Amino acid sequence: MTFKDILLLLVVLVNAYFAFVFVKDLVKNKNEVMTEPAHTVALPFTSAIIFFLSTLGISDFAISTTLYPKLKWTSVKKLPGTLNTQCTIPVAVMALAYITNIQVGITTLIVCIVSQMIGSYFGAKFAVKLPADKLKLSIGIGMIIAALIILGGKFGLLPGGGTATELEGIKLIIAAVALALFGALNNIGIGSYALTMITVYLLGLNPAVAFPIMMGAATFSVPVGSVQFVKSGEYSRKITLFTSTFGVLGVLAAVFIVTNLEISLLQWFVVFILFYSAYGMLKKSN
Repeated sequence: MTFKDILLLLVVLVNAYFAFVFVKDLVKNKNEVMTEPAHTVALPFTSAIIFFLSTLGISDFAISTTLYPKLKWTSVKKLPGTLNTQCTIPVAVMALAYITNIQVGITTLIVCIVSQMIGSYFGAKFAVKLPADKLKLSIGIGMIIAALIILGGKFGLLPGGGTATELEGIKLIIAAVALALFGALNNIGIGSYALTMITVYLLGLNPAVAFPIMMGAATFSVPVGSVQFVKSGEYSRKITLFTSTFGVLGVLAAVFIVTNLEISLLQWFVVFILFYSAYGMLKKSN
């Protein structure tokens, strides 16, 4: 069994435990699930769309946080739990698909995933003390600069991005430190997707390599918190049920697109994600 096989097995086991706890809770509360306020007809479509976009790097947290309260599909109290539980199974499918279909050095993948998890766990106390608004402003500006760097490469004004699938030496160390920092920033609402894209690109990797790294890190950290929300009952069972089924369909459609894009087209896509993420950062920092 290779290291990649072991990693994939761990993804399955960790998320299977969440699925077991979730299904047990569903059975226990089966008479209440479909009476929750989320719209039964609309949910399959919103679930598929949200996680189609999430698989492409557009935060499902951001979309759901905007959508669910306006539609009154869940209470503010249950929103944090719903955001975590609804994405657990779709993110696991993302991780399995990207790790299987996108070529990336196993050492690079494991180092980046472990670094982000360590940063997320140990960096929580450090991150909450940081000036979130100033950080978001700085990161938003940084994302715009990164997007302009990629555009400069596209038009021959600056060196283009790389096609490598693994890192070694000082570049691997830089990636490990950066991913640990991004993991810590997750704790104050600064997502790691676009930041990981920037790092991967500037270190000379194929932009597609960002996807197995991003989803790999998330699929190990999300289920731990989600299990606690399920046990407390502070989440929408109905939304989570639909996203765990129809959301997966959106994931599979998006994975097909990403894994079949040429690097040149993927670079344009990364530029879009960076500008989109920068807008979100700058808007929140005002």
